[in-house]
Amino acid sequence: MKTFYHIVLGASFTTLLLAGCSKSFLEREPQSSLQEEALTNKKGVNTLLIGAYGALDGQDYQDSDMKNLSGGSGYAVSPDNWIYGSVAGGDAHKGSDPSDAASILQIVTFAANSSNGFFNDKWRVDYEGIRRCNFTLHVLAKVTDMTDAEKQVVAGEARFLRAHYYSDLKKMFDKVPWVDENAANYQKLVVDDYKVPNDKDIWPMIEADFKYAADHLPETQKEVGRANKWAAVAYLAKTLLYQGKFAAAAPLLEDVINSGVTTKGVKFGLMEHFHDNFDAFTENNKEAVFSIQYSANDGSGGTGNANQGQMLNYPYNGPFSCCGFYQPSQDLVNSFRTDDDGLPYLDDFNQHPVKNDMGVPDTVAFMPDHGNLDPRLDWTVGRRGIPFLDWGLHPGMAWVRNQQSAGPYAALKNVYMQVNQDKFYDGNSWAPGNAINYVLIRFADVLLMAAECQANTGNLDKAEAYVNMVRERAANPVGWVKEYIDPDDPMGGNTDEPAANYHISPYPAGAFTGGGKDYALKAIRFERKLELAMEGHRFFDLVRWGLAQTEITRYFTYERTITSDIATGNFSVRNKYYPIPQRQIDLSVKNGTSVLTQNPGY
Repeated sequence: MKTFYHIVLGASFTTLLLAGCSKSFLEREPQSSLQEEALTNKKGVNTLLIGAYGALDGQDYQDSDMKNLSGGSGYAVSPDNWIYGSVAGGDAHKGSDPSDAASILQIVTFAANSSNGFFNDKWRVDYEGIRRCNFTLHVLAKVTDMTDAEKQVVAGEARFLRAHYYSDLKKMFDKVPWVDENAANYQKLVVDDYKVPNDKDIWPMIEADFKYAADHLPETQKEVGRANKWAAVAYLAKTLLYQGKFAAAAPLLEDVINSGVTTKGVKFGLMEHFHDNFDAFTENNKEAVFSIQYSANDGSGGTGNANQGQMLNYPYNGPFSCCGFYQPSQDLVNSFRTDDDGLPYLDDFNQHPVKNDMGVPDTVAFMPDHGNLDPRLDWTVGRRGIPFLDWGLHPGMAWVRNQQSAGPYAALKNVYMQVNQDKFYDGNSWAPGNAINYVLIRFADVLLMAAECQANTGNLDKAEAYVNMVRERAANPVGWVKEYIDPDDPMGGNTDEPAANYHISPYPAGAFTGGGKDYALKAIRFERKLELAMEGHRFFDLVRWGLAQTEITRYFTYERTITSDIATGNFSVRNKYYPIPQRQIDLSVKNGTSVLTQNPGY
């Protein structure tokens, strides 16, 4: 199932054609007419399309030093947005020591300015993907050995990918310039033609691209890594949701729920085991609407195909080679506390804190929390005394680089299993790689987006039903973390005994209607926090809900009583979007004036 992705990053001509990131995000040397003529056929344009898919993870396949497509570090542009979406949203701390990758700490305390190189890396990598899509579409228009139907499918995939890259830029930077295949003269490059102002809202263009893809892509594809019709419909609905167009998004999400299938033709649904979404052995399953495909030990000599965006995010010491970043917050952990009815504490969860081992040496006995907990906690967060996949009981301080700075916990969803590490772990560089796909949209996300749309359009019972589908999966004991038969032999199997006091229930019938719209939306938003924790969504959700300043300020106030890393954290109104990279503003000068304008407040 990984073959398609090997082609994506391994095509030698793609490296030759698309290399080089030293200029502005759209300033490149023109392709020679010979190159373009050689590609203007069915085989050539499909290979260009594969190159457009190849930019999804932002990594340079050929680079053994784990660089991204802009030449910076791979983790700066991780497509799961663990820095910009999860750490900045309060799911987690940066982790490690405060001085290690200090640029991240500037970002997540909202002290970063437009000169922070991480922003420039992210901008350039997304625009590299856009450039590849545009060149694919440009060449496709001249191809004569394809039927109209074949060309429409290629155009649908290229426009789907372009819309993905643009939507990533839009939710991060807001003011981004739109450039498509019609804006550039590929035969004779005029540099100033690429200097496009960022003064227009690009959501309508993103919508148009996803709409075209939804109308022209097939339901199934030969390669599992390609986008299909239903991935495009889900993305189009998400685009509408981000604009508050709930009535328009709702029927699209209903179609995905009722009729959508994976590229393999399997009807979408929730996996029985929550962790199946984060295990390379069970990925590309019925819950995966669209995923970035990763693989390990592909013969390249590096880890460019092996999820190197997450390379820092493993427990420190222990069986892992790096690096102690991405430590879940106490605020997130407390969110998984449930009451006697198995429901979350929507307003005062931090007044019901989950016991932790802050300050307790790993040589001193520690008893984990015995209170009611949502079972998704222990598939999301590594905490002391609880099975850490099949690696053994998390030992506490021994696996934490600086507990005082970033807390006692470890990331979990990105970690490979010990039992199949020979297939899915990649040790070809100084930090771990693995073959766990990143699911850009999974079916649980679709259900919760549908619930949000239904609540906003007045159908509270239906919203409750969708939330309860997600909660009922979590409540199935089959998918809970279980105790080891022998803690000294974690791969020896598990008992039927839950590893903690898991207690979770669906909302009782009529709870949303009885509580009203505000209560329903609060419950839906909280469910997204739980279900999609550590998956890069939280900050962007808070921004689109208009809650970023309130919630992140609340988070800083609480969390700084536990750790020292975010002591200076301060969110202001400007921080709902990241700054336009200063490097790009400088490169956009035309007739003595910068074409790109900065976001307010920077």
